[in-house]
Amino acid sequence: MPAQRTPRVRRVYDPPEEADGVRVLVDRLWPRGLSKEHASVDEWLKELTPSTELRRWYHEDRTRFEEFQERYEAELAEPEPSGAVERLRTLVKDGTVTLVTAVKDIDHSHLPTLLAALGPGRSR
Repeated sequence: MPAQRTPRVRRVYDPPEEADGVRVLVDRLWPRGLSKEHASVDEWLKELTPSTELRRWYHEDRTRFEEFQERYEAELAEPEPSGAVERLRTLVKDGTVTLVTAVKDIDHSHLPTLLAALGPGRSR
């Protein structure tokens, strides 16, 4: 059985690389100041992002990270987000995928929880 592929994670503002494969934007809002051409995004899966309410709640107090992860994991199990998770799993199974985001602090964002929902490991 082949090893599970894991998506790369990069900032959307970084220049695209050939090694990126399919670039999937995983932010609810389009990145500020970035044109669609320069972003080189192949898919934009807004459904994979935390709800506006959850995002605002977490931004009020960044010490809530563990609870944020639990709440976001529950949101990912809802019908629309879970369908987007399945879409992303299919893309990952079919080839190289890079999740792109405008988030500066990737380790304390929604990305670790999203990657965990996809399977073990991650690369940058």
